[in-house]
Amino acid sequence: MTDLPTTADDDPAPTARRRPARRRALRWIVTILVVGLVGWLFARSLAANWADLQAQHLRFSPWWILATACFAAAVAVTGSAWGRIVRWLDPEARISAREAVAVQSLSWVLKYIPGQVGSVTNKVLWAGKKGISRTLVLISFVYENVFLQIASIVPALVILLVSLGPGILGENATLMVAPLLVLIPAAMVLHAPTFRRILDLPMRKILKRPAPKEYFLGSGRAALSALEFVLPRIVNGIGFVLIAHTVSDIGPAHWLPFAAAYALAGAVGILAILVPSGLGVREAVIVLVLSQYVPAPEAIVISLLARLLATLGDAVVALIYLVVRRTIPQEIRP
Repeated sequence: MTDLPTTADDDPAPTARRRPARRRALRWIVTILVVGLVGWLFARSLAANWADLQAQHLRFSPWWILATACFAAAVAVTGSAWGRIVRWLDPEARISAREAVAVQSLSWVLKYIPGQVGSVTNKVLWAGKKGISRTLVLISFVYENVFLQIASIVPALVILLVSLGPGILGENATLMVAPLLVLIPAAMVLHAPTFRRILDLPMRKILKRPAPKEYFLGSGRAALSALEFVLPRIVNGIGFVLIAHTVSDIGPAHWLPFAAAYALAGAVGILAILVPSGLGVREAVIVLVLSQYVPAPEAIVISLLARLLATLGDAVVALIYLVVRRTIPQEIRP
């Protein structure tokens, strides 16, 4: 008995070959849409900040270049700290500091998509390609944001209370109380058993199983990591003080309070999850705090200039991603 000849329609091989091609086409379409959306939001933010500053007739200062570099460098430092969390949670994860910086840089650029959806999605997709548990990376994302909040709020409030006195609490209760309330769940995250119990219910509903114990940092490592996230806030603070120095006549006594104001504004901006990159929220906090030290018009100019240079810093972060990504072997690129 002989086999009947097969036709092209009966051969499953063309269908199998078409599937990868469709996936590649879909990935390209999604990539173009995401890049287009982020580019449009970035351009809109840049144009709005530039329009606001044009009326101020500011003269260019070389310090602005260094400030922009500081804003971009802070993202790289944050990426290195996040990569350490992933390695602690999964000692077998082969993630170098360069790769962590690349992943963090792309997630940072995607922050222009409101709600941090783009940032967390990028890390989850990277984890899938890398062979790292997506659950682990989601937990690391929570750690990263909690530690950034702690590193921003605690030192900033201490510095501002010492500088301005307890009276600032009465005059700006909302500004101070809202970040303090964030520290309550943040403290729970520092304690691994409590954090695990918090995540247990949603994990069982979504994944039908609890998160493994090894996916949580011990209290010692959690405290150490939270301390490490102070460093990017310091780098950001230096950039902000450089900007303020080009607008107002400030001295060394202003440096710590100004850096603290920018860190606190960043924390409040992150809490505004439905606003792309905390637009408008950070500026309000900066003006409110800085007006205690300098005239309100100068505080407004500083906040607008900081927003413009931070936006330009985001463009530098995108460049960092493209440069660092080329130094990573193709098979493990984010």
